[in-house]
Amino acid sequence: MFGIGTKNIGIDLGTANTIVYAEGKGIVLREPSVVAKNTKTGEIVSVGSEARDMIGRTPASIVAIRPMKDGVIADYDTTVAMMKYYIQKALGRKTGKPYVMVCVPSGVTEVEKRAVIDATRVAGARDAYVIEEPFAAAIGAGLPVMDPTGSMVVDIGGGTTDVATISLGGIVSSRSIRMAGDKIDDAIIYYVRQHHNLLIGERTAEQLKMNVASASVEAAKELDSQTIRGRDLLSGLPKTIDIEAVDVAQAIQEVVQEIISAIKETLEETSPEIAADVIDHGIVLTGGGAQLRHLPEVIADATKVPVFIASEPLDCVAIGTGESLKSIEVMKKR
Repeated sequence: MFGIGTKNIGIDLGTANTIVYAEGKGIVLREPSVVAKNTKTGEIVSVGSEARDMIGRTPASIVAIRPMKDGVIADYDTTVAMMKYYIQKALGRKTGKPYVMVCVPSGVTEVEKRAVIDATRVAGARDAYVIEEPFAAAIGAGLPVMDPTGSMVVDIGGGTTDVATISLGGIVSSRSIRMAGDKIDDAIIYYVRQHHNLLIGERTAEQLKMNVASASVEAAKELDSQTIRGRDLLSGLPKTIDIEAVDVAQAIQEVVQEIISAIKETLEETSPEIAADVIDHGIVLTGGGAQLRHLPEVIADATKVPVFIASEPLDCVAIGTGESLKSIEVMKKR
């Protein structure tokens, strides 16, 4: 599928999505981090988009698993199977084992880091290296990470939000919290159940998040309502309701405030010089969560620092992971 020259690949192994960057090719693969498995035989039925479509719709013998939880491996064997599939798909017919760079949240332990490296090797990599997510995001967003200038990046993924200030090729201060896209979905599901006695699935919550969710309750008043379907908890029967954007905004406030707290704490730990640079250049948002309506304004209002969304927020980590492949000789000597 891709040329013989593809040797090394970078993987943004996310809780919600996996994005693969091939050296010399750019992004070659973008799939949900979901695997459908037969519980009786242990056989992998499908991976990626096909498996995601099965969530909440599988027979008893098939289960759709998200092997990554909160940015780390929750199901080792299934993660290996998923990575094997994505590595082979990214390389096409090319034989030989690639060097692979995988990103991990900034708060992971050495054990969790080792699990990612081992899983990648078992999945078919010649060797594997890890790069911290906010650093990869900063590279992908085009920030001057190697300069003696402070930059601040907030990467809001599916499982974790990683906040970091970066200068001279390293992370100066950072926070990794397990409050991100998945927690927003959970908050919406909980709110709808509590206030409307309606049980909705992950896919419906995600649609609400994408269509009407806002970080600002005030700004949400301008948005339209959304029709959703689920199961009535009182009658047990299917039911359709309209939900206001303001309700969705209220539902996710706790998650938004946790993200703002992590940003403030990281800024408080930062030296005055870097803090001054951040005020000059602003905070850059990356990841799928950066697309939440009115989030830049809400963060800017809370921190009194300008906030911008990176030009390709979903791809920043994968691009940065891929760009770091150019320094793979340095990684090999570590």
